[in-house]
Amino acid sequence: MWDPAQYGAFGDERARPFAELLARVDLTAPRRVADLGCGSGEPAAALARRWPDAVIEGLDSSPEMVAAARAHEIPGRLSFAVGDVAAWRPAEPVDLIVSNAVLHWVPGHDDLLVRWATEALAPGGRLAFQVPGNFDAPSHVLLRELCESPRWRDRLGGLARPDPVRDAAGYLDLLTRHGCAVDAWETTYLQVLHGDDPVLEWVKGTALRPVLSALGPAEATEFLDVYGACLRGAYPPTPAGTVFPFRRIFVVAAAREGP
Repeated sequence: MWDPAQYGAFGDERARPFAELLARVDLTAPRRVADLGCGSGEPAAALARRWPDAVIEGLDSSPEMVAAARAHEIPGRLSFAVGDVAAWRPAEPVDLIVSNAVLHWVPGHDDLLVRWATEALAPGGRLAFQVPGNFDAPSHVLLRELCESPRWRDRLGGLARPDPVRDAAGYLDLLTRHGCAVDAWETTYLQVLHGDDPVLEWVKGTALRPVLSALGPAEATEFLDVYGACLRGAYPPTPAGTVFPFRRIFVVAAAREGP
């Protein structure tokens, strides 16, 4: 279960990586665009503003997110549907595939990326995606340790995967081996968060969703109390706010222009 309001609590911080990804997409006038893992629709709305003549399809597995995204729909231009990005196949090749902070949730997404790049893109099309790269950060290490602790192992063991993504060099290697020209880079944002337990509030919108979905209310409260205390120790407040370093991995891959 995804909560659009919780996810959107740090909307500015979550929007910045997508804006920086989109800035490196060097297409003038794509006609068909797919936003795979569209969330609550703000990224797809940004695509519609940049390319007002494009027809954009947003897809997400969360009915809650898609319901929120439909507030951004533009008849005939921008639409949203519930679906599995791993099963998506376009009716005809598209000019741009965007996937924003999604693929770390998709096991085996290397094969998916290759299929998108070689089968779903029109000649000269672009595949643009970004994924979190902070799985060795205290926020995620502490979460894995707690899920694997004796108290929670039977209920939560295996929910927090240790290394679900490649680094930028790994994605560059993967996609260049399949004929793409690849622009890949990494950025670590020093996010300054405010409020009570801001790192806990951040992960409630993302990494904690499988945990909270697996626990009843009383158990969830118990888990959050312990995990929140661990996060406060790992990310103490400063006079400026709570500094939450966040590494992200970016890729823009260009398909061959033709045979």
